Amino acid sequence: MSFSTPPRPLDVIALFPQLAPLARTATRLHPRPGSPSVRDSSVGGPLLWPSGEPWPHCEEPHDSRAASVMHSPDDIRLLRRNRAAAAERRLRDPQAPTITPEELETEKKLSAGRPWFDGPIPMIPVAQLYARDVPLPSHPFEADLLQVLWCPCDHAEAHPRTTLFWRSSATVTDILDSPPEPPVIQFDWYLPEPCLLSPEQVTEYPNPMELSEELQQQLGDVSRWETAGAAWDSACTAASQEFYFNKLCHAPGWKTGGWTRWGLTDPMPRPCPECGTEAIPLLTIAGSEWDSSSESWTPEEERTNPTPLLIGTPPANFTLIDIASGYDLQLHVCPKSPDHPHIELIQ
Repeated sequence: MSFSTPPRPLDVIALFPQLAPLARTATRLHPRPGSPSVRDSSVGGPLLWPSGEPWPHCEEPHDSRAASVMHSPDDIRLLRRNRAAAAERRLRDPQAPTITPEELETEKKLSAGRPWFDGPIPMIPVAQLYARDVPLPSHPFEADLLQVLWCPCDHAEAHPRTTLFWRSSATVTDILDSPPEPPVIQFDWYLPEPCLLSPEQVTEYPNPMELSEELQQQLGDVSRWETAGAAWDSACTAASQEFYFNKLCHAPGWKTGGWTRWGLTDPMPRPCPECGTEAIPLLTIAGSEWDSSSESWTPEEERTNPTPLLIGTPPANFTLIDIASGYDLQLHVCPKSPDHPHIELIQ
């Protein structure tokens, strides 16, 4: 299924022509639950991994201070299947039991969790992106495939640590059938639900804080916004920059390219650790595709035929992941060489 972002509420370039040269293309990924194969672009799906190449493990110390009840990947999948079965049962019959005796027994059995694991731990597939489906900013000339994995446990940064692999898919002829899985995952929301993608290109502009002082002043000039007529929401008179931020400058959710979505901190330099070149956005890993402040970005198709969500899942969280309690994990790469270390940014 394809997804279409609604047109923006107004033509921001007509109001602020100086934004035109700052436009960038981002690709919204629109992940939705499915059954991806190794030949698909996906979130949380299987990877096209060479059988003769070692599977990546995280060998660095993990932060056990925030650990609560830990589960194995199969535990989490079983709990999710139970939740999905309960949701479907209640959809068919609102009087049906919220939980069956068998499901309750499973919940009790898994409630104790599993013991903390300290040692090298297999990393988890997060995303696989083929260049035929998704434009990949700053990739090696010969590469047409990006694979992103992360450690399922927190480190000092209080978020999963990621690793990137660029490869030519044509060179992978002998595929690893059964990659190793971690014995435990620190938080259930670090295991992405397998999703297929529906890439869509949109135009983005910089965060207000990244604009020149002149442009920021123009964004605060309500009289300029009022020239847009009925398209301007007069209720936003006191927060015109917020209107720009939420509805015009950049798309929420999973995406490649575009502009950095600042919010937790002010914009800061992101020099490449290897050569000092300013890094550019590669991939944004998000919990939700939109929220209450960014509903205008909700795809047209979701308004008429919403994708079902598991009970208790936050709105638009189709991958079932959560980063730092609702923030995005943005990966930046060096435009001179994607072989240089990438940067992780929580915003």
